[in-house]
Amino acid sequence: MVSYRVIGQAIGRYDGPDKVTGKGRYTADFQLPGTLWGKCLRSPFSHARIKSIDITKAKAVPGVYAVITGQDTKGVRYGRRLYDVPPLAEEEVHFIGERVVAVAAEDEDIAQKAIDLIEIEYEELPALFDPEVAMQDGAPLVHADMMDYKGYVTPPDKPSNVFSKLTWGKGDVEAGFAEADVIVENTFTTPLQHQGYLETNTALVWIDDTGRIQMWTSVKTPYNLVQQMSDAMGIPKEQFVANHAYIGGDFGGKGSPIEVPVCYFLAKHSGRPVRMVMDYVEEFMASNPRHSTILKMKTGVKKDGTLTAHSAQVIFNSGAYGGFKPLVNLTGAAEAGGGAYRIPNTYAEAIQVYTHTIPGGHMRGPGEPQAIYALECQLDLVAREIGMEPVEFRMHNLINNGEETAIGHHWADIRVKETLQAAVEASGYNTPKPANVGRGVAVGDRPPGGGETHAVIHMNPDGTVVLNTPIFEQGSGTYTMLQQIVAEEFKLPPEAVKIEIQNTDFVPFDSGVGGSRVTRVASETVYNATQEVKQALIQRAAESLGWPEEQMDIDGTDLVHTGTNERQSWSGILSRTGEPVTGTGHIKDASRSDVTGFAAQVAEVSVDPETGEVTLLRMTTAHDVGTIMNPVGHQGQINGGLMMGVGYALMEEMKTEEGRISTLSFGDYKMPSIADAPDLKTVLLPSESGVGHYHVKGIGENSKPPVAPAIANAIHDAIGVRVRDLPITAEKVYKALQEKNQA
Repeated sequence: MVSYRVIGQAIGRYDGPDKVTGKGRYTADFQLPGTLWGKCLRSPFSHARIKSIDITKAKAVPGVYAVITGQDTKGVRYGRRLYDVPPLAEEEVHFIGERVVAVAAEDEDIAQKAIDLIEIEYEELPALFDPEVAMQDGAPLVHADMMDYKGYVTPPDKPSNVFSKLTWGKGDVEAGFAEADVIVENTFTTPLQHQGYLETNTALVWIDDTGRIQMWTSVKTPYNLVQQMSDAMGIPKEQFVANHAYIGGDFGGKGSPIEVPVCYFLAKHSGRPVRMVMDYVEEFMASNPRHSTILKMKTGVKKDGTLTAHSAQVIFNSGAYGGFKPLVNLTGAAEAGGGAYRIPNTYAEAIQVYTHTIPGGHMRGPGEPQAIYALECQLDLVAREIGMEPVEFRMHNLINNGEETAIGHHWADIRVKETLQAAVEASGYNTPKPANVGRGVAVGDRPPGGGETHAVIHMNPDGTVVLNTPIFEQGSGTYTMLQQIVAEEFKLPPEAVKIEIQNTDFVPFDSGVGGSRVTRVASETVYNATQEVKQALIQRAAESLGWPEEQMDIDGTDLVHTGTNERQSWSGILSRTGEPVTGTGHIKDASRSDVTGFAAQVAEVSVDPETGEVTLLRMTTAHDVGTIMNPVGHQGQINGGLMMGVGYALMEEMKTEEGRISTLSFGDYKMPSIADAPDLKTVLLPSESGVGHYHVKGIGENSKPPVAPAIANAIHDAIGVRVRDLPITAEKVYKALQEKNQA
């Protein structure tokens, strides 16, 4: 393994001091002169026709500057790729919480007073809540005009509530099932899950004196936001500027415009800057949570444990709109097709279905936690059906180097078996355990995503080193990682490197944060910028000092003659001309990575057979990693993802009743706290396998997906019953035990 000075060290977060002292500004902290407060009146119905809206009284309230309806935004549709979301409902509302009227006023109280005076007459219409019902031929259409929407990956042949379908596979599935000695079929479900960020979706929009539309918002993909607003409004994208603000958590949920389009219309109609801040009732009612799913699996196996065929159908309840997904569907569902297992015949399909419920969006590993939960539970059930121990069954079927995955992907340096074995050994999986205590395993993987980014580094005559970046990071430690790379290459202490975050006028495009792409793409970009600026400095020094370029290196604040060991301050050299030296980096690589990072989880639980209460005793998490840039940040990503998986497994659920979210606060929506954290053991398997100059792999999305199935498998191991529907609550376990005892 390569040894580094700064990379791999546990240095503090670059943005930490700003955030803990209050110096760092979030969107709600920006106060422009004359800023108004925006607020929306939302639909109380899942599906209804808007018969009339009377805003007369609202407009007459002193301090109100604008009241707008869907007639003021008519025809506008926005989204991350599929443009199907209106800023305000027009003729119909499609889910409880949809925006119907927006108000801009001098303060929040005045805005709310105006909202309370708006009179709307609705005609309630039949609503679709179940995606399987919505999929049926002849079902009423959620969007009768869906054929007019732009952005489909594959345009639909006819109007339907099924607006996207992806398929993966290989071989002949029916022939594979014919070869099987045993066929196992199961259906699993997963719930809506909120990302749980501290900062709600917030926006500030100002149309400045030149007519440019200045935006501050908690969005981690600012260049995409500019393009989406340009496309939706029919205004050249050069008219839009996304300005940096800190983001108070994301976990996938801060990639959509959400409040920005209606905020823009309020700014346009009022002639003033407008700020909108969703409260948490609105967040739970109308943001973009992780999709609920129905997952149907069928697996064929020989008695010796060899898998012969596997098919899976993943039905995503997309809710009322599909615009909060950058790829329209969720490609993580491909894991349902068999993951990293050796299966010769496979087929998987992922279906997105419109219903009259809250629109689904993105959350950490979109599509993967659902798919891996069902797959890893299914394989445990298959193993038990043929009387084979679950770890042994996995070892028998997991792929080796040179073999392809169940849906035909190839990876270099496959280490899934080593990762699983490391987790098993570290957890004491095979040691004796008391009654009603169980252990379960699950595996998954996540390759680093691709994208585009830029970097510009200035070495200045005053001795400062400044890295300019277009990345609006969401709390994952990106700026620290970039700082470490510059410090590493120049042999500087990290604190000597300053970072300046630029608005969207800086470069033509940047992919932003998401898909575990930033470390892969940005690390290489910044490395390239360091090499360019280093060469520019050496050339400048050669002209000034007469030293040979090939015998010069940077050592902190000095330039060193490697032949004579003479040293000169590089700031002194630059001061002679008064000009800085600059290096740029640009990477555009959307290709699929040829490496992935495997993760294996072992859960140990105890179950009270009298009440069904599940206690998570310990988790062992093992990860196949490349170079770890910052061990504190790396472990933080593991811990955070794991706890998010614990919540998914045991408690988190946005409950719906006839399309109405009934968990509208953190008092009702339960997320794990430190009291719910189990004993945790982490095992890291480092290697020089990875992407780019530093051989990196992703970690942010790797640790979550195998957690829920590992816990579900452990519960089954403890008491011999299987709960197939997340979250696995005491009530569900108790019911399953009662059914078992009565059978």
